[in-house]
Amino acid sequence: MHDLDLIPDRVDRLKRFVENFIERRPSIPGGCPLLNTATDADDGNPVLRAHLSSIVRDGIEQEEIRRSIDPNRLATLIISSLEGAMMIGRLEKNSEPLVAVRSYVDSYLEKEVRFHPRSGIPRRF
Repeated sequence: MHDLDLIPDRVDRLKRFVENFIERRPSIPGGCPLLNTATDADDGNPVLRAHLSSIVRDGIEQEEIRRSIDPNRLATLIISSLEGAMMIGRLEKNSEPLVAVRSYVDSYLEKEVRFHPRSGIPRRF
């Protein structure tokens, strides 16, 4: 969550969350608390999902995120993508899965999530 509140745009805030998750992970004995919590709890990490969902709702209200985006679904997509990439990266002993997920999530946030006021619809590339 480092510095998230300093970023006014909610899509950029979500992108920073992904960046922080990948770049700022501390070495913690016992593994990643996010992944451990997700695998130990029936419904993942409700606090983290609630926080990300809140960022998305705020972005919708501020017309930074398209109204058709479901906050809970987007939070689940981001969390599960990062957790899955981290697990694969540990199994393969490299960071390529996290790099790939970061690139995909950043692109998805820009193309499908960010509200573009000129047209009211996302840009298609």
